[in-house]
Amino acid sequence: MANDETILPEKPIPDPALRRLDKLVGTWSLKGRTLDAQEDNIRGRTTIEWLPGGFFLALRGEIEFQGFKSQSLEVIGYDPTTRGFSSTVYSDMGGVPMPYWWDVQDDVVTHWMEGSKYTGTFSEDGNVLKGGWRPDEGKESAENVGYDAIMIRILDA
Repeated sequence: MANDETILPEKPIPDPALRRLDKLVGTWSLKGRTLDAQEDNIRGRTTIEWLPGGFFLALRGEIEFQGFKSQSLEVIGYDPTTRGFSSTVYSDMGGVPMPYWWDVQDDVVTHWMEGSKYTGTFSEDGNVLKGGWRPDEGKESAENVGYDAIMIRILDA
């Protein structure tokens, strides 16, 4: 008589490198200003959470940037072959998904796309992230402006 036991494959587990993104999880308020502004002209709110399984991080955000309102969804994953965090942003600013990359090393967050880069630093308690976006040299334009911003965690995950 044949053995009818089915052997199921082991459930995959997330790469431990993904834990570096844990500091980002929560709901954050955002305020800031473009480098040419005398007062804040950027406001927003972002909720960052792990998707089921823990392989991907989702960022859902609303931002008002110089009077223009936008909503977006960003999904971050880890590629063990490149040891990098890549993401795709889906925004109501256009119908084309935008590629981004991330890194978190200790208290420093780096987030970039072709043409510009954000660098920020967490406060000691991890509840404040201060930093700024800067266009790459020669990539400045009306759509790619530098700004400084502060994010404050208003809810833990």
